[in-house]
Amino acid sequence: MIDPNSLPYRPCAGIMLLNAEGLVFVGQRFDSQLDAWQMPQGGIDEGEEAETAAFRELQEETGIAPNLAKLVARSAGEHFYDLPPHMLGKIWKGRYRGQRQIWFLMRFLGTDSDIDIATEHEEFRAWRWAAPEQLTNLIVPFKRELYANVIAEFSPHL
Repeated sequence: MIDPNSLPYRPCAGIMLLNAEGLVFVGQRFDSQLDAWQMPQGGIDEGEEAETAAFRELQEETGIAPNLAKLVARSAGEHFYDLPPHMLGKIWKGRYRGQRQIWFLMRFLGTDSDIDIATEHEEFRAWRWAAPEQLTNLIVPFKRELYANVIAEFSPHL
């Protein structure tokens, strides 16, 4: 059994992308059979700025070019989640206990036709827009508290 306290958190950038109607982009991951939807997120490479990682991950996961997203807000600090015990050692080559995430709120300036999840780094099998208040019910249970905290932090802009 892996002691999670012996592992670090993976640095990550998360993106809450709002469309013109105030709905949030969510996708269903290829590597999960759960009926769960998540916002785009991904690792921050060594030496990479979190904001740069956020725009890179947005393009890698959604096909949305950086000029079609406008930065609105950045989380004041990091948000953390721990992997459930049954997932420890199985993802990220077993090197992390969970993630420490810096979140970015962005406004989508394009149209749905600008979204193409069939990217070189394809992660989502489906996508849709969801109301912010639905997000905590759509995400996997172990990320619900993190999503609630991100929504609360960005609520003045929603």
